[in-house]
Amino acid sequence: MPTLAPAAVLYEAKQPLRIETVRVLPPQKGEVTVRMKAAGVCHSDLHVMKGDLTMPTPIILGHEGAGVIEAVGEGVTSVAVGDPVILVWRGSSGRPALCDMGTAMRFTGLMPDGTTRFQNSAGGAIRHYAGVSAFSSLSTMPEASVVKIPEGFSFEKAALIGCGVITGVGAVERAAKVRHGSTVAVIGCGGIGLNAVQAARMAGARQIIAVDKFARKEADARLFGATDYVDANLGDPVEAIKHLTDGKGVDYAIEAYGSGKTAEQAFDATKKGGMCVMVGITSAADRASINVNQLVYAEKTLRGSLYGSTQPRQDLLLLIGMHQSGRLMLDELITTRYPLEGINDAYDALQRGEVARSLIVFE
Repeated sequence: MPTLAPAAVLYEAKQPLRIETVRVLPPQKGEVTVRMKAAGVCHSDLHVMKGDLTMPTPIILGHEGAGVIEAVGEGVTSVAVGDPVILVWRGSSGRPALCDMGTAMRFTGLMPDGTTRFQNSAGGAIRHYAGVSAFSSLSTMPEASVVKIPEGFSFEKAALIGCGVITGVGAVERAAKVRHGSTVAVIGCGGIGLNAVQAARMAGARQIIAVDKFARKEADARLFGATDYVDANLGDPVEAIKHLTDGKGVDYAIEAYGSGKTAEQAFDATKKGGMCVMVGITSAADRASINVNQLVYAEKTLRGSLYGSTQPRQDLLLLIGMHQSGRLMLDELITTRYPLEGINDAYDALQRGEVARSLIVFE
């Protein structure tokens, strides 16, 4: 029998999320149902809300979350009822970009069997997002979409680790492989960018240049390890970065904002022989103009990074250990907590640049 649960449902792009009670169907073979405890307010969901990324509607968004296993279907072995878990929006044990199940669920909004586990009050289908739909207080998903975490670990911190932290840290450690003593620029100081900044600090970068269009982001960036800050509203960020690096540019540029323009800036700010890593999600129609000669004559490297180029099922637990040992900052990421009913306010604050990371906290 379906269970009733409050959720934030997107019925149409460019319209507010609607808070309503939905019907959550029980887990089938190889599936679990999670009772959400916390969900991160991430820019990737905003792209769908704004219509930059097209998804079938109605749909329940949210991909960064943590909670407790409420029920398990036949054949589930990695978790049991009562286990605390982090949600994984790409469940592959290898490279996330190669996860066929995650890709299919991303574009269809359906479970692997082609159906959905959400319904409205009239029994009509509501789609899933990224396999997890964290903006429902109760959500059914594949077993591969959850990772068991240590008992007693904060659900709020676990939710942040599930996307923003692992993506930002992984982009620096796994994709760029930043070397000790190098120079790094991070364009975009949201949840992902700030974690790229702190990963560069942990890697021993001697100069970390943070770039954003909101002046208030400077305090956050410096807290996480930035040595310099560039306000993108005050001039050309590329020229500012080159000025700070004696005209050379940086060894590594991390693009964590998500636009064709910032992608171009990150590439142009990379020095000869350096690497530019694209992390931010853009509109599906967005394009960037790259100087191809620089790829050859300057031997620059340009690469993309999804989910931090990590192996989430293993690396999420490593990140928890890093925080528990005092190496990884998490508490400082949380700016504001909202109830589910305040989710539209949370996204308004995100667009105004008022937060490092905010959370939806479920009762």
